[in-house]
Amino acid sequence: MALQDKYKGLIDSAGSHNVSNLSVAEQDGKLRLKGTARHPQDRDAFWTALKQHANWEQEVAADIAVSDESIYGYHEVKSGDTLSKIAKAYLGDANAYPKIFEINRDQLSDPDKIQVGQKLKLPPRA
Repeated sequence: MALQDKYKGLIDSAGSHNVSNLSVAEQDGKLRLKGTARHPQDRDAFWTALKQHANWEQEVAADIAVSDESIYGYHEVKSGDTLSKIAKAYLGDANAYPKIFEINRDQLSDPDKIQVGQKLKLPPRA
């Protein structure tokens, strides 16, 4: 039970990371977590939160599946964002902005005209 207490914040935050059906068990001195994230971005955010805990490598075995890999996830446009900035942040290359534009053609007609509050789909990472 001690490991469940140590990782309680992470376990409680699973829903905010869009991780569902999280099962939690302590077995053989490890905390075993198993669940399903909606998109790879959600899985990655959960893993990032897990890695904030000291000794997580020795204490936790996590199996987080992804239910929809057709997109990486979503980005909500904030003031000052451009498709190039978003591409740099998520794809590692500002010149990859056309990939974001193409996957969002349903709501974008011009790559230079994005609006604060729009939820843009992010293409799968290579």
